[in-house]
Amino acid sequence: MGTFNNNTRKAFLWLFEQFHTWQFLADIGGDIFRNVVLLIIMVVMLFALISGLTVYGLMWKKFKSVTQKRKENGGEDKRIVHRYHRQIGLIVSFVMFTFVTSGAFHLAVKLHNTETPKADYGQVIDRKQLAISNLQLPVADSIIKRIAVVNFGGNSYYQVTDNKKQISYFNTLTGIEQINGDEDYARFLSTYYHTSLDADKFYGRVKVNQVKQFDNEYGFINKRLPVERVSYADGSNWYIETTSSKLATKVAGIDRAEGLSFIFLHKYFGMTWAGKDIRDIVSILASLGVLVVSLFGLASFIKNK
Repeated sequence: MGTFNNNTRKAFLWLFEQFHTWQFLADIGGDIFRNVVLLIIMVVMLFALISGLTVYGLMWKKFKSVTQKRKENGGEDKRIVHRYHRQIGLIVSFVMFTFVTSGAFHLAVKLHNTETPKADYGQVIDRKQLAISNLQLPVADSIIKRIAVVNFGGNSYYQVTDNKKQISYFNTLTGIEQINGDEDYARFLSTYYHTSLDADKFYGRVKVNQVKQFDNEYGFINKRLPVERVSYADGSNWYIETTSSKLATKVAGIDRAEGLSFIFLHKYFGMTWAGKDIRDIVSILASLGVLVVSLFGLASFIKNK
């Protein structure tokens, strides 16, 4: 089972799409239009943050002297909303800075990566190649979770996934197991998804290792596990899910920097050491802080008018 959706989760997903990712803009003008609008808003928010801190820093002494004079004269503080806006804003300014900069960087990279992805790898298996029945494979039926047929390098193979997520390959003509077959298939698929690479150009210069859990580079947003990480000499990593023959994601220079900034500055993965619940609570409090400052700022603007 991939996932389960009840009505509550469906409602939250709809709210997230409409009010966080602004899916309605994509429905109106497409993804590029949405990302451009959101990036403009991020830039405006960044300037608002910088201008607020600048004004507070330049006028801090004036604010302090006015407060002292009012206390000496026994006057009533009639600008409570403004004062709380400044004080709370100063506290959450760092939080807002991390949210805005990481969000803007994320959007800029999405606008930069506009190339059309290559179509998923498709294959046609000639049944004449299935000389050996999958019932004759030297693997106990009790541990087999999935069997598929794949074709690469001029041969067809039974792709067998066991209950420990180990993937084996058996030649459909001879029944002989292909040693390191999952690595070979990952190399083949990675070359296929490279739209401009010669098949033999990088074959001997790549490293392949299996990834069984999410990490800082290959986060849970990618969903697919296990995958094979194909690492190239230029520092780029291509993550291949061999059981579906799909490219899970690719990570190069700017993508890696954006991914790290997003998970640490936007999703607060730096709090992972404290546990998911604590990290979520900190994220909620940070978001509420930004919301409160925004509401106080709006109230101050209305009051001034």
